[in-house]
Amino acid sequence: MAKKSMIEREVKRQHLVKAYASKRAAFKAIVSNKELPMEDRFAAQLKLSALPRNSAESRLHNRCQLTGRPHAYYRKLKLSRIMLRELASFGQIPGMVKSSW
Repeated sequence: MAKKSMIEREVKRQHLVKAYASKRAAFKAIVSNKELPMEDRFAAQLKLSALPRNSAESRLHNRCQLTGRPHAYYRKLKLSRIMLRELASFGQIPGMVKSSW
């Protein structure tokens, strides 16, 4: 089980990403538009860098929905490998059976 503080930090980041997504997209569009004057693009770059760091989507990290584990994460199931194996052993994931030979 991951620390509660780390899980809460990740939730906070998700909320910030969602809140600032439109602003970030607008500033990035201005910065990448080569036809605008350099001063406008530079001003947009400064405004973009003034936004909170945790509002950047690249700072998000996938975590297991049940335990909060950040490593060995299966995107399709939103679970870590440990919980995936445990749930599969108990037959709680439809169509998945633990392999043994």
